[in-house]
Amino acid sequence: MFAAERRQLILEMVRANGAVSLRELARVVQTSEVTVRRDVRALEAEGLLDRRHGGAVLPGGFTRESGFPQKSHLATAEKTAIADLAANFVEEGEAIVVGAGTTTQELARRLARVPGLTVVTNSLLVAQALAHANRVEVVMTGGTLRGSNYALVGSGAEQSLQGLRVSRAFISGSGLTAERGLSTSNMLSASVDRALVQAAAEVVVLADHTKLGTDTMFQTVPTDVITRLVTDEPPVHDDRAHTELQALADQGVQIAVAGASGSPGGDEVPARRRSLPGPRRGQGLRSAAAVLGEQGAAERERARVADLRRR
Repeated sequence: MFAAERRQLILEMVRANGAVSLRELARVVQTSEVTVRRDVRALEAEGLLDRRHGGAVLPGGFTRESGFPQKSHLATAEKTAIADLAANFVEEGEAIVVGAGTTTQELARRLARVPGLTVVTNSLLVAQALAHANRVEVVMTGGTLRGSNYALVGSGAEQSLQGLRVSRAFISGSGLTAERGLSTSNMLSASVDRALVQAAAEVVVLADHTKLGTDTMFQTVPTDVITRLVTDEPPVHDDRAHTELQALADQGVQIAVAGASGSPGGDEVPARRRSLPGPRRGQGLRSAAAVLGEQGAAERERARVADLRRR
């Protein structure tokens, strides 16, 4: 494929989807990410699109939000791997909140197998994914339907969350930076996301690597409120994503990294866990398996102490 044809196809993909990762562009045009990155730079120089580390967006992407049909086709392998890993942090009998988004929808599909779970959500897609899960109770907020992402927003949604307290919130957004935290492009969505987060003891952000370093209009979760980030492995050459991960770790966010699509051809790699170097309020960052193991040990120790006191 000639460079002109390749760049035209790249431009059409970005126009159709709003934002596309380099990995996905390389897969579609059947070339390397190095070549695609060069094409994206050339298109940016012409003012036809804007670069984001790991991807490309339409000019003015700071304020633009893609609809659900477009988002559902972006970074699908990465979202699957993230959802697989995030599901490990949910225990039987818990009460959690799950926000709107394509990654949280993937998570919801995996939560259908967790017995005794209560899920509070403002997302019709999350509720639909759990509709036939006999052992999961689904509680929906009130509010006004926002058709672009099938979510309930507005004062009705926020008021229905007042007085609620759950163990964890699982939430995604349009961008994540160490400086500003999680953000989104829509004011109504941001307001509801903040209400969801306020109801939770812990906040788990689900964000693929293309969102790392991206900042959008409305802040939803400041960095110091985020307990854990579940993301995928950024490409080796994506220095900005790796730098952002380390900056988040330095600010005390626990990082859990899942393996995902590893080549332009889209071959999937089984999900894997690793820990990143960096402090976590005096501790090293740990993998999901290590964190869960420590939580289980702590629970057993508390039960043993309680038993001794009863005696």
